[in-house]
Amino acid sequence: MTLYESLGIKHRINAAACYTALGGSIMAPETIAAMNDAAKAFISLHELQQKAGERIAKLTQNEAAFITTGAAAGIVLSILACRTRGDLSEIQKIIDGNAKRSEIIMFAGQRIPYDSSIRTAGSELVTVGDAIQSFDYQLEARINEYTTAIFFCAGAHLASAALSLERTIEIAGKYSIPVIVDAAAQLPPVTNLWRFTKELGADLAIFSGGKALRGPQSSGLIVGKRELIEAVRVNAAPHPRLARGFKASKEEIAGLLTALEIYLNRDHRADWQSWSTIVDTWLIELSGKTACTIWRDDVNEAGQPTPRVAIELPDASALDVVAKLQTLDPIVEVVHNSRQMIWISPDSLQSGEENVVITQLLKALPKK
Repeated sequence: MTLYESLGIKHRINAAACYTALGGSIMAPETIAAMNDAAKAFISLHELQQKAGERIAKLTQNEAAFITTGAAAGIVLSILACRTRGDLSEIQKIIDGNAKRSEIIMFAGQRIPYDSSIRTAGSELVTVGDAIQSFDYQLEARINEYTTAIFFCAGAHLASAALSLERTIEIAGKYSIPVIVDAAAQLPPVTNLWRFTKELGADLAIFSGGKALRGPQSSGLIVGKRELIEAVRVNAAPHPRLARGFKASKEEIAGLLTALEIYLNRDHRADWQSWSTIVDTWLIELSGKTACTIWRDDVNEAGQPTPRVAIELPDASALDVVAKLQTLDPIVEVVHNSRQMIWISPDSLQSGEENVVITQLLKALPKK
């Protein structure tokens, strides 16, 4: 009996995505082995973070890197780094509540549920533009003496209402304002690990460790400019400072480092081809068997180049179909909206689960 079975927790097939609420991703045996090995000894956590960061920086072609407890923690740490630049007196001012006012600029069209982490760092969020468009002069007008950084959310699904990252970096550079890129879900492609920073010039980029990297769920990664990563380090655990609660354990550091090495050595083209084959098979197996309109979608909900199947329901609510799926055994998790759309993705499936996805879905979808 597994732990989950002993707790009465049902098995779920993840045809949705690497969501936190579903447990992130499935780690490779090598990653688990590295975590087990790390658990067997005492070390200096300062030294481990330093050495692991140096290796990750080399692997990802960045100046420096730091392992965090998830991408949301990475946002807090990145903003604290930009606010304090590692100055202990500035850190103490924030702790004492008498620090200089701090504003983080964000494009209105890029607002996401996770931007609350900006306020967790003690900064005020101010927006530029609207849900439809933004202009250069609007961004420049927002920059003032209180501007700490510009927070840019990467992803094709958030691009239409914002300036390009390239233009944002260019404008920020005129005023010596750092640009932080939230790239939590922006893998694949693997080149994003260095594209935002090394190639485009962003100061920091943040990635989730528990999604495509398939590291520990409560891990994340910040890469970028050496001086800002050092400021991250000064603010972070094991120091007894503002970000003490975001403590990456020795096991999580070892796990994410190993997962990253595995990810960089994967055949990503073969992964995509495998997913593409499953999607094409799903389209054939669903064709003519439901009252739904079905098509292939080659961009997922986070704007990543990951193939999936889009399903538009004729009359039924997507929430009704999801509720039906929750009554089946095993449960199949899907992406959906509150209206009439459902999406199924193959990138988080285990071997053989692709067939079960169709079996269960046909039980829940409206018949032709």
